[in-house]
Amino acid sequence: MAYDGSMIRTKVLVREVMNSPVITVKPTAKLNAVAKKMVELGVGSIVVMEKEKPIGIITDTNIVEKIVAKNAVPSKLAAAKIMSSPLHTIESTKDLSDAARLMRKLRVKRLGVTKKGDLVGMVSVSDVLSVTPELIDIVSEKAKIMTGESRRVRGYVEGYCDNCGKWSEYLEEIDNKYVCEECRLESATGELPEQ
Repeated sequence: MAYDGSMIRTKVLVREVMNSPVITVKPTAKLNAVAKKMVELGVGSIVVMEKEKPIGIITDTNIVEKIVAKNAVPSKLAAAKIMSSPLHTIESTKDLSDAARLMRKLRVKRLGVTKKGDLVGMVSVSDVLSVTPELIDIVSEKAKIMTGESRRVRGYVEGYCDNCGKWSEYLEEIDNKYVCEECRLESATGELPEQ
């Protein structure tokens, strides 16, 4: 079946891009151990938990501004001393654009992601940016479809090939299927349809 623009999904939920599980430390953890854990796990933040509840977050920025810039000794400071508090959160079923707006409003780069009140993940500005180009392409294509903009290019149709599933600007209908040029070349008959 040919590409059906009405079936394009333009919403991305927070839970679809969040990072999980959440990396945590206790409020008493020494900052040299916190920094080492962040480096080992390749993360830019770590959540401070007390009695199974998030009470704050330590980011790489916190470490630079509150330890390195002040020439403090990390092994003498506890996580609770430099964490940002509270940890701002968003529900996992919210739209990613809601998360982006909330981060902008709060001037933070990360949000905790909750499900029924429990912390289940983290979402960051970089997570939002990682899906933005694809969303722009999808929205642009949907706008073309909705406005009736011609989707034909030199007698071909744009869309996803019914054989290989790849996007092509040169689909041609053969036996009630829209097939890309590459699949037409690889077809059993080896014949190209007349142009």
